[in-house]
Amino acid sequence: MTTTPTADLSFLLNWAGHSLATEMTANLAEVGATPRTHCVLHRALEGEFTQSQIADAVGLDKTTMVVITDKLEKEGLAVRTPSPVDRRARIIAVTDKGRALLSRSDEVVESTHESVLAALPEGMREPFVEALTLLVEGRLAKFVESAQPPRRRSTS
Repeated sequence: MTTTPTADLSFLLNWAGHSLATEMTANLAEVGATPRTHCVLHRALEGEFTQSQIADAVGLDKTTMVVITDKLEKEGLAVRTPSPVDRRARIIAVTDKGRALLSRSDEVVESTHESVLAALPEGMREPFVEALTLLVEGRLAKFVESAQPPRRRSTS
């Protein structure tokens, strides 16, 4: 009895993720955004969150989050306001200019996702997204501690 070789899941997911990230970065640049600024603005618009809470929610380290928040403030896309609960913490509030950018970047993200999924036969699109969601919310939800963790690619 012969066995079918197992697909290299790590390679497939890494290649797909990196390819999508580079395409998304290029597409968002056309409207003056990056994947990271899009994610931060999107999360900030969902409620009153501190820099740390947003960083945790979108997978950014604190140093990167400070750099992004500085950039958003400098460009007038967001402002930091004192937290009513913890005066040491700052809430990220999206400005009207930030909302306008987010509206444009939401369209780019949606269009890019639709274009990528359109490469699959129609009957595979929804099950593919469902399967990835199950993995990310289940088995692959947490990062395993490692002496030498893999380096994450930057998308902005």
